[in-house]
Amino acid sequence: MKTAVAQTSPGADFSQNFETIRRLTADAAASGARLVVFPEEAMLLAEDDLKPRFPELLPEIWPAFEALIRDLARRHGVTLVAGGYEPNPGDRALNTIIAAGPDGAELARYRKVHLYDAFSYRESDYVAHGTEPAPIIGVEGFRVGIANCYDVRFPELFRSMVDRGVDVISLSAAWVSGKGKEEHWSVLTQARAIENVSWVLASGTVGADSVGLSRIIDPLGIVVAGANTRDEGLVYADIDRAGLERAREILPALDNRRLRLDYSVKGI
Repeated sequence: MKTAVAQTSPGADFSQNFETIRRLTADAAASGARLVVFPEEAMLLAEDDLKPRFPELLPEIWPAFEALIRDLARRHGVTLVAGGYEPNPGDRALNTIIAAGPDGAELARYRKVHLYDAFSYRESDYVAHGTEPAPIIGVEGFRVGIANCYDVRFPELFRSMVDRGVDVISLSAAWVSGKGKEEHWSVLTQARAIENVSWVLASGTVGADSVGLSRIIDPLGIVVAGANTRDEGLVYADIDRAGLERAREILPALDNRRLRLDYSVKGI
């Protein structure tokens, strides 16, 4: 299966963001990609002056975004994963990733569980926590888990995916710039691939406040395709079942485990 990871530079004009999603989805499909992953905030950048207006803006923008993702997936016959802000009762939105299949049907939606309250930033001031586990969807015979940005710092979330049979991890992000942050992104995305012996498709935004560096990492932790810190675009990699099984035979870490975690705790 050919996969594509998009790197975009979303802004406050959602119509321009939608046009970027249209263009890159068409390019990815024309190149033969069957799974296309877009970043967190692909729908709309949460600029400071927009956040207080979310309750007013999102009821219009979110349904249009959902329709766009479903329509593009159907029109191009791909599975499409992308993130935006979903309206929510009260004054805090949901940071939601949706996935649509080649028939245009919604496959899953994941409302971000781990909010970025770190490095002097407080996402929870304008976003409400999700309460459901990260979903896994089927794509061309692969089981694809869906995660969002800050999630990458919480390995137990990805372990829970492994226990549900994940093969590929789709990580949509808007990784904030800062001292050492590029190194954190690089190390953490590769670690999640290595420890779970799974592919990682990491899609990030690029711009003044985000690091970009979208990448595709194989199950042994090798970055097989990657973008820079500046430009929008697509990176591609082919994933095959035999290669995944070979990696898990070479590195049988999942079979060698001795500790099992209980994921049944309520109130995430």
